[in-house]
Amino acid sequence: MQKRKLGNSGLEVSALGLGCMGMSFSYGPPKDKQEMTALLHAAVERGITFFDTAEVYGPFLNEELVGEALAPFRGKVTIATKFGFQLKPDASPGFIGPNSRPERIRQVADASLQRLKVDAIDLFYQHRVDPEVPIEDVAGAVKDLIQQGKVKHFGISEAGVKTIRRAHAVQPVTALQSEYSLWTRTPEKEVIPTLEELGIGFVPYSPLGKGFLTGKIDESTKFGTSDFRSTLPRFTPEALKANQALVDLLAAIAAKKEATPAQIALAWLLAQKPWIVPIPGTTKLHRLDENIGAVAVELTAEDLNGIELAVARITVEGTRYPEHIEKMTGL
Repeated sequence: MQKRKLGNSGLEVSALGLGCMGMSFSYGPPKDKQEMTALLHAAVERGITFFDTAEVYGPFLNEELVGEALAPFRGKVTIATKFGFQLKPDASPGFIGPNSRPERIRQVADASLQRLKVDAIDLFYQHRVDPEVPIEDVAGAVKDLIQQGKVKHFGISEAGVKTIRRAHAVQPVTALQSEYSLWTRTPEKEVIPTLEELGIGFVPYSPLGKGFLTGKIDESTKFGTSDFRSTLPRFTPEALKANQALVDLLAAIAAKKEATPAQIALAWLLAQKPWIVPIPGTTKLHRLDENIGAVAVELTAEDLNGIELAVARITVEGTRYPEHIEKMTGL
């Protein structure tokens, strides 16, 4: 597995990471713990060293799973987790709203250290920007945790350029995690140039469009009530039908490259910048192997230009999230 550095931070991780959320949260009921532990071990064996989790995934279930499964590999893997939500008092799935007050950040850090079974959190992201707390206070709180040895690197998720700059001025930001794929290209206009200027790495989540870019989802696909895609405007039957043109394009390129649509989608991301590290999630071993195979897919300048021209003719239908969730992004 190739390695990449997240910006100027010196944090080196595998070129592809593994998003662990779906093992416990959002995509139906939590998966079997033993099976997911075996999958996490298989990922390490295949060279993946970068794993993504969060307090809110469960809540707590995902951090506990990742912490226990990766305990034998302590010091050999990088685990990213997140703070920034006020959880429900009964610890049921979901959250009340954002909460990045410094005292809350400290509480989350201490609890995450316990669940992850580590002495320091490798990469600690603010999960979403909190409009009630100045980003300088957030960055300052994480800076204190870094000085105390509880956190190694600071990250932000779904932040806009002004927020990134303000945070970076207080505590250097190692990585931004935001949605980015051939299906969601918002970061290209302002965010990616800013990251390049400041030397910040980029960790795209949902690099396969929450499964859509794999080609395994179409307008007839039914999502259960515990699958959050059932609430997303982009996953209505009408939007899925309209967006099929993008999958058809990936399939055509994949056929020429003897690859799969998912591999082309990931290879495209990897080709954008050398400091981009996508974190596709999966709960299946054959999908893990398929995703890892994307690292070996080479897209030439001609390939990339062809993709650009073809995608420019496709209009993506449907917003990423319902309006109340979209408002929580800082883009």
